[in-house]
Amino acid sequence: MRHTIFRDGVVAGVLGATAVAIWFFIVDMIAGHMLNTPAGLGKGLLNLFGPGLGERMGVAVFAYTVFHYVAFILVGLLASVIVHWAERQPSVLAGAFILFVAVEIGFYAWSSILSPFLGALSWLQVSVGNLIAALVMGVYLWKSHPALGHELDMALSGDDAG
Repeated sequence: MRHTIFRDGVVAGVLGATAVAIWFFIVDMIAGHMLNTPAGLGKGLLNLFGPGLGERMGVAVFAYTVFHYVAFILVGLLASVIVHWAERQPSVLAGAFILFVAVEIGFYAWSSILSPFLGALSWLQVSVGNLIAALVMGVYLWKSHPALGHELDMALSGDDAG
């Protein structure tokens, strides 16, 4: 099967978003508050557009779910562009790896800083969800592009001609 940037990005994004959704479903189930996380995040998201918009749980969950999947698909598309670019220019992987680590550190820092505003959702739960999504998306792209291992070795060794 031919892997296009768009296909890889959408599949990676949907897989990442679904992994996070399952993670939060498990967290909410253990806490005994089903759909609490998407409802709370959806309410916060809708309240950005006006107070009271997110009062109905179903509307809040739906709005957050749409936002969540669109955001992850956009991230998946970016990751797919990098992977496809790296097939032609392996050194891109070294830069992408550094960028990924920097973004993850920034994400964890912001999650920690914003933790008082997350309510019952802790920064650790958000961070674990983010890590799960990154792993799921990365494994999908890695398995879909088996030459990435060799390309990463070339990028890290500084041998793009290899």
